[in-house]
Amino acid sequence: MIINRNLSNKLLEMLKQYPVVTLVGPRQSGKTTLVRSLCKDFAYINLEDPDIREIATQDPRALLNRYPDGLIIDEVQQVPTLLSYIQVIADEKKREGLYVLTGSHQPALHSALSQSLAGRTAILQLLPLSFTELHQAKITLSTNELLLNGFYPRIFEKQLNPTEMYRDYIKTYLERDVRQLINLKDLITFQRFMKLCAARTGTILNMHSLSNDVGVDSHTIKKWLSVLQATYLIDFVPAYFENFGKQVIKSPKLYFTDVGLVSYLLGIETIAQIDRDPLRGQLFETMIAMELIKTRFNKGRDPHLYFYRDSQKHEVDLIYQCGTKLIPIEIKAAQTFSYDFLKGIQYFCALKKCEKSYVIYSGDQEIQLKDTSLIHYQKSATIITEADAN
Repeated sequence: MIINRNLSNKLLEMLKQYPVVTLVGPRQSGKTTLVRSLCKDFAYINLEDPDIREIATQDPRALLNRYPDGLIIDEVQQVPTLLSYIQVIADEKKREGLYVLTGSHQPALHSALSQSLAGRTAILQLLPLSFTELHQAKITLSTNELLLNGFYPRIFEKQLNPTEMYRDYIKTYLERDVRQLINLKDLITFQRFMKLCAARTGTILNMHSLSNDVGVDSHTIKKWLSVLQATYLIDFVPAYFENFGKQVIKSPKLYFTDVGLVSYLLGIETIAQIDRDPLRGQLFETMIAMELIKTRFNKGRDPHLYFYRDSQKHEVDLIYQCGTKLIPIEIKAAQTFSYDFLKGIQYFCALKKCEKSYVIYSGDQEIQLKDTSLIHYQKSATIITEADAN
């Protein structure tokens, strides 16, 4: 089963406007499947193949000249110097849709892109599946099943056991990706670090606390966090603090890009464990936050998501900035509405005039509460879609 991706239209659109389109995201998020399904007339090479990588390194001109009519280059960060030769060809041919590049590491790839292909490539991000994509594929799961399975396409396309899939994913990730980025000697400590990060998903980053719990210094923690971010396993949502003074907390929130991976790292293996886990609320918030981010990425745009919290513990889970408009969003795992859900939103709206606000929860009622809408979580993407349309 191949699941259609919402990014498809934007990718095809960019191929008509740029000589090169670069698709980035975590491993196994479906990048290769997507570009090969959309660009069937393009040749394909994978730079993780040692033989291909050697040719690309030793004689890049000869390699690229073999494919004058369109080429997909997978895991292009393996040979970043190749991008300089792609730039020359793109400038010589002066036409769109020459190359599609994919990558799963940020530092080397982004540096090479900015130096060699600035203005010549569109950069798109593909994260694991969204609610919309699952719905279109007629895949229906309960809330707890989504929190356990996560959203990686292979789990659904191959009907894999999520615990086994994520175990293999992490093993490969540690032995291949992490070792490529840093000279890591203690994999056990790094794996403990990942588990402690998983327990903090959906919370404000506290470097000092994380450093103490892992047992390494803050400089190491910062470097390791950059590795997780560079390989698209985590992302940060910045604080919104415009004109609020020193009482506002300015550290970012940490989110894993896939909630199923978080569940695995927390040792959750069954639906029953999800229901009893004290971090279920954080898992639910992570799932919704990433759904909103995916919605923006699938439009080829930056997330423009923030959160708010001050020293008095007034908090709004997420704030979407759409032009000059601010849309506060509260996320609750509960199935029953409570007026307590509105406290943070009401406080923020008293500080900054907001035309619209939302409470996303797992209940079935969808009602309008003065200026706040209560919506079911699987419709959360409509917040972004409707705001962008207006």
